[in-house]
Parts: sequence; structure tokens; C-alpha cells
Amino acid sequence: MVWDDLRISRLGLTLQQNKDTVFFRDGVRRIDFILSYLDDKDGEKKQERRREFEANLKKAGLELETEDKSDSDDLKTYFLKIHAPWEVLATYADVLKIKVPFKESDIPHGQDVPLEWLSRPFRLPGKVMRPQPDYFTSPFDKDKIDFFLIKNQDTFFPPSTRNRIVYYILSRCPYHKEDRKETDKKGIKRLLNNGTYTSAFPLHDQCESERYHLYKNWARFLCFYKEQPLNLIRKYYGEKIGIYFAWLGFYTEMLFFAAVMGVICFTYGVLSYDDNLTSKEICDPSIGGSIVMCPLCDKKCSYWKLNSTCLSSWQSHLFDNEGTVFFAMFMGIWVTLFLEFWKRRQAQLEYEWDLVDFEEEQQQLQIRPEFETKCTDQRLNRITQEMEPYLPLPKKCGRFCLSGVTVLFWMLLIVACITGVIVYRLAVYAAFASIMKDSPTKKIHLVGSLITPQLATSVTASFINFVIIMILNFFYERVAIWITDMEIPKTHLEYENKLTMKMFLFQFVNYYSSCFYVAFFKGKFVGYPGNYTYMFGKYSRLRNEECDPGGCLIELTTQLVIVMTGKQVCGNIQEALLPLLRNWWCSRKARKDQYSRWEQDHDLQNFSQLGLFYEYLEMVIQFGFITLFVASFPLAPLLALCNNILEVRVDSWKFTTQFRRPVAAKAHNIGAWQEILNVVAILSVVTNAFIMAFTSDMIPRLVYLYAYHPGSEATMSGYINNSLSVYDISQIPLLSTPEEGAIPAWYRDYRYPPGHQRQYSHTMQFWHILAAKLAFIIIMEHVVFVVKFFVAWLIPDVPSEVKARIKRERYLIQEYLHNYEVEKLKIHASVDRDGILWNPTKVCANLLNAIGIHDIVPDSVQLLEKNVI
Repeated sequence: MVWDDLRISRLGLTLQQNKDTVFFRDGVRRIDFILSYLDDKDGEKKQERRREFEANLKKAGLELETEDKSDSDDLKTYFLKIHAPWEVLATYADVLKIKVPFKESDIPHGQDVPLEWLSRPFRLPGKVMRPQPDYFTSPFDKDKIDFFLIKNQDTFFPPSTRNRIVYYILSRCPYHKEDRKETDKKGIKRLLNNGTYTSAFPLHDQCESERYHLYKNWARFLCFYKEQPLNLIRKYYGEKIGIYFAWLGFYTEMLFFAAVMGVICFTYGVLSYDDNLTSKEICDPSIGGSIVMCPLCDKKCSYWKLNSTCLSSWQSHLFDNEGTVFFAMFMGIWVTLFLEFWKRRQAQLEYEWDLVDFEEEQQQLQIRPEFETKCTDQRLNRITQEMEPYLPLPKKCGRFCLSGVTVLFWMLLIVACITGVIVYRLAVYAAFASIMKDSPTKKIHLVGSLITPQLATSVTASFINFVIIMILNFFYERVAIWITDMEIPKTHLEYENKLTMKMFLFQFVNYYSSCFYVAFFKGKFVGYPGNYTYMFGKYSRLRNEECDPGGCLIELTTQLVIVMTGKQVCGNIQEALLPLLRNWWCSRKARKDQYSRWEQDHDLQNFSQLGLFYEYLEMVIQFGFITLFVASFPLAPLLALCNNILEVRVDSWKFTTQFRRPVAAKAHNIGAWQEILNVVAILSVVTNAFIMAFTSDMIPRLVYLYAYHPGSEATMSGYINNSLSVYDISQIPLLSTPEEGAIPAWYRDYRYPPGHQRQYSHTMQFWHILAAKLAFIIIMEHVVFVVKFFVAWLIPDVPSEVKARIKRERYLIQEYLHNYEVEKLKIHASVDRDGILWNPTKVCANLLNAIGIHDIVPDSVQLLEKNVI
């Protein structure tokens, strides 16, 4: 499918070639930006704002051209086309210190990799992977125009750089008259918020362009096994979007190894299915069928046979086996390898994309216009010795306190919602049990034919919890943006970092709190028959939850699968299906005979400044699922891998066909997300160690196998009887007595039987198991942390080859700059000697500056003057 066919089939339109252009009507001046607005009948103030704003844009040097509403598709929208001439581009490229090429690089690329032919099916054509040669670059300087490789002024700055410069002007241009000092009336963002303009965006390229190659080699799902054209992505969309797709692709590649190990672990559970003596004893009618268990709730619940949990015990074995311990330790090391190798990959991209010295630019040049507008106080900058806006400390503290209280309130609201879900679980389980009364002589309690009350309650509660999560997300996203705007961060980087921390903190509590409850609280504070622990006191009749008879690990698995899979499915539907429906609706409304390039892009979705933020957030939440609770579900990395393969292509499809072209932005790393990933990686070691110790039955089984098995041969036979304790139901309080009467029954715990001098207190085996659990946590954490820190120390953040290339390039650039300055001075000297003006002092000072000597003493200058003369 060619690119024209793609556009036509997507929007159902026939384009006129004279309209499908990215140039002004003269066909020479390129359209760098588009502003659209509606001519409201009652919009006199908006018209005045537009007149002042456009007049100030012209004063800044920009050239404008308006398309009348009669030529638009809806007969309502005006389109203002903006072109930045060479003088404007050169001036602001100098101000922004944009790096541009001055000489083609002669540093050879890396050597060929052995067995490179194996990777050929996954590679893209060379012209796609490297759309332009490598150049030596230097910050643009208007005074050194002849130093740079300027073959054509119209094409010297690529479209991504041009739209970045124009947006910089738009975001700072005032829309008030010169005689008025209204500092808050400034920037295109405010004009968009108050409805003066309806949209502002740069245009996509024409057919058979970089965008076409991106769609053909990147955005199609059939290319899912191919590498990503990162250099072309960076050239077209800018470094910030390029670094996101580089990280997403690298994360997906690393998930492959975790998914393979997870499948191996799960396969071991399947193959050892028949060797599971514990499940065999539970399912055996003579063992599990003869054990009557205590009711799981007061009064309404009846006794039940242990063999009713036969199915759930087999299911639990698939994930709760010896291989799970190995996999949990492997994931602790895998996450370290992922983060360390990403640092190396990131350093390589910083070098290849000229971002090595970007941090200083980021802090100095990307001050938010909102900060300049809202901060009316001024103070002297100690470095620049110029007055600059700042936010006084009392105001900053007040805004910070309000922000903290708001975040705390919403986190407590999440905890309240989780508490409500727990109450639901307790109440609904009792309701399920009351309609399924059964005689203890029968085998099983069922809702329908296969679902036990415990499973039914767990599944429905998980779905309700997922719905609550999505609802709270909808509200908190807006609250987080509001409180971050209220704090008035100074730079774009600071704004994104503050918003990132707030959103992740909320999402962490929102998505993971239910999993933390099932893993570390459910079934841990139950008590025992006759002395049960109640959630809101005894009179609430809501006993604290016990684990599913198959163990709490299978419930954690259920919770994880529902929340993780539900989030991924909803996210993919929202990202893929809704844009298709929107395109179908737009195609119905469009007038086929008049549909220009700017109208095509106008009908696409707007890519907001926080667009990448939500993409990162989605992936980091997924990263938490596959690391924090992976011990309960080894197949989680496989689900994440399948999702991410689709995610890469869906995101690329959206960027090339569904989104307006974003304004190019620079970024040399993934920002605050890097620190968040490091924290999650460390926390994952702790959570998985506790899951294996306290949620899994692995430690009690091992203690029984090596310390309490009665025979000479260590086997698991007899473990079920050993892990249960008996209780005399006649001793239970009347309010808790089952309606079926009192009979001897069993419960899961290690306590002395009735009649013993220490009846119902913990046995010595309980304390041995607790000691073994604590020892396991300490040993596992120390082993994994030692390996993690050793691996982190062993793998340098920046590859030695990249370090050498950076030093070599800096040396060559300095040499070229030195030679250029010396040649320039020679030419000036010869002209001055033969002409009118000859200033040896100035020539010598320039020569010393060119070779890097800035602290010049007078005697040295005088000595050099004599030699020059």
C-alpha cells in the first residue's frame, strides 16, 4: 500500500494535489506551524487578542498567511499558516544553541558483529536505519555562518528543528499592546486555553517522505519482528520521542529472556503435576475426604470437606513449586541487568544523537512561559548577573503544603476504597455460603458446577477493584495536573518530574494496594476458632478473611492476572479502537473536494505535552506487576511481552497516522522514570522474598520434609495432617456456632489440640517455620542484593568505546574550530595589512581566544603583537 492509498483509505477522501502541500501559496515558503480558530459572532475580545498576537509575531520576524473559512472543510475554521525565514531561524538557533553539522564525520562505525547474517531477517534497509550521514556538530553561531555545512538555507534546518524554534517564539509572544504592561498575556498556550485559537500544530510531511518510510517500515504490525528505525524517529519527531521508543524497544527485548524463564518455571509445575503428594492427599477420599474443616464464617457457614479444595490445590501447585524460588531470584538479577544495560544503551544514544552536553541547555533554556508569567517577583541571577523571575519561599511552601495535603487525601481515598472491597469480600462470602449449605458427608461446595465460594468471591472482588481503579484514575489524572500547575515549576523538566512523582505515587497505591493486601495481610491475622479476629470488632460479625483452601498464592495470582490483563486490554482498546471510530466519523463529515494538508492534520488527534508521560506511566506500572509480584505468576513476563510487541506497533501507528505532528523536543534520558524503576527494582526483591516466605506454602513444606517427617525417608506424605489443628466446636461462642451443631473440626494452623495443657497455643513447629521464613528472607535478599550490586559494579554505565569516541570527537571538533579561527584571522590580517585598518592587538586577542587562551596578561599580548607585526 502506498502512502496516498493509506491516507485515502483511512479518511475516505480524494485529495487535490494543489491543496496537499506544505508550502505557502507561492510554493516556495515552507509552512512551519498552523494555528486554527473559529470566527465567533460574540468574539470581539478574541479578535483583538488575535490581531495583537499576530502583529507581534510579524514583529518577531515570522511570516503569516491566512486561509479563509470559505475554503475550509467545515466552512467555519480559519487556518493561519506560519513561516520562519532564514534570519529568524538563524537568530533563535543561536539563542537556543542548537547543534548543527559543520563537517562529515570520519570516525568509522563499530566493527561487524560475528554471525551478523543471523540478524538479517530482523534488520531494516540501511537508508531507513541511517537516513543521513554522521556529522561533527557544533552549537550554531550567526557570526560563523561560513563554518557550517550550509548548502541550502531552506533545507539546512530540518522541519523538526524549524517547528521547535517557531513554537519557542509562539510560547513567549505577548498578545497585549505595547503601551500596556500585562505580563500575564503571553504565549500560545493561554490563547488555546481561553479559546482564542482552537489548535496549534506543525504539519506532517508530504507523500513519499520520512513519514511514509516510518509507516512502511515501523508502524505496520507485520513489521513486529523488525528493529525500530530509531534515527529516523529521532529525525522526524525529535529526541524526546525517539528516546521513549528506544527504551520501549529495549524493555521489550529484555522481556523475552524473562518470559522464557517464566515459561520454563511454569512448565516445571505442569510436568511435576503428578508428583504433587500434597494435592494427592487432599483429593484422596480416605484422607482429604475424611477431614471436616471449621466453617469459614460465623453462623451462616457450614462445615466443609478438605477434598473440596482438590482443584484449587492442583492449580496452586502450577505456581507454588520449587521452580518459583529460582525464578524469583532470577527476576531480581534480571531487573538489574535490564537497568544496567539500558544505561549503556542510553549513553550510546546520547553520543549518537548529540545529547552528551544537553543537561546545561535543559536547565537554562527551557524555562516554562507560565513561570515567567505568574512569578512577578524578580531577583538577580548570580551567574548571568541579570534579573530573573522567581517564586518566594513563603509562597512556595504554601503551595507545597496544599499539594501534599491533596495527594495524601487521594491516597487515603484509595485505602478507603480498598477497605470497602475487603468488606464486600467478607459480606459476599457469607452470602454465598448461606445459600450453599451442605452436609459434611457430601464432598464439595459449589456455585454452579466448578466455582467454590472462595473463588467466586475472589474473582468478583477483583473485578470490582479493577473498576474502582479505573474510576479513580480518571479523576486523579486531572487533580495531579492541577496541583502541579499550582506549584508553578520553573522548567519543563521540573514540571514533568513533579507530575511524574505524583502520578506514580498515586498509581502505585491504586494498582498495587489490593495485591499487597492479598499477599501480606489476608489470612495472616485470622486468629483461631473461639478467638477469631474481627475487622470492626466482634459485633460487626465480619471475621478477617482466611486464605483460599488452596492457599493465598493462587488468590494473589487471580488478583494479578485480572488487574494486569484488564489494564492492558482496556489500554489497547482505548489506543487502537477509539481512533478508528473517530476516523470513521471524520470521514463521514468531510467534504471530498476540498481537503487540504492542514485540514487533514487538523482532524487528527492532538498530541499533548503530556502524551509521552502516559505512555511511560503505562509501561512502568506494567514493570511493577512483572517484578513486585512475579513470584506468584511466572507467566506475567510472557503476557507483558505479548502486550509490548503490540504496544510498539500501536504507538507507532498512532504517531504516524492518528496524531498531529508533535513539536520536537530534546531529552537525553527517560527522566524521573529511571529513578522510579530503580526503586521498584529494589522493592521487588523484598516483596518476592516475603511472598515466597509468607504467602507461599514452600517454607512449611520444606520444614516438614527435613525436620518433622516421621519416617527415615524424607517424603511429603502426611504433610496435610501435620499442617492442620483440631478444635472442639462445642467450646466456640454461641453466636459463632454453626447452625448444624457442634462436631470436632480442623483448621489450618500449628496449635496444640484441646485437652493439652497448652491447648490452642502455637506449637514449637510454628516457631521453627517462622524462624525458617525469616532466615529465608534474609538469605534471599542478601544473595540477590550482592549479585545485583556486583553486576551493577561490573557493568559500566558508559561503554568504553563510547567514551573513546566522545573524547576523539571533542578533540577533532576543537581542532577544526581552531583551524577555522586561525584561517579566518589570517584572511583578516592580510586584508587589514593591505587595506585601511590594521589592529594587531585585536588580531592577537582573537588568535589567543581561538586556541583556548582566555586569561590574557598585557605583557603576553604585547610580545605577540611584535611577532605578528
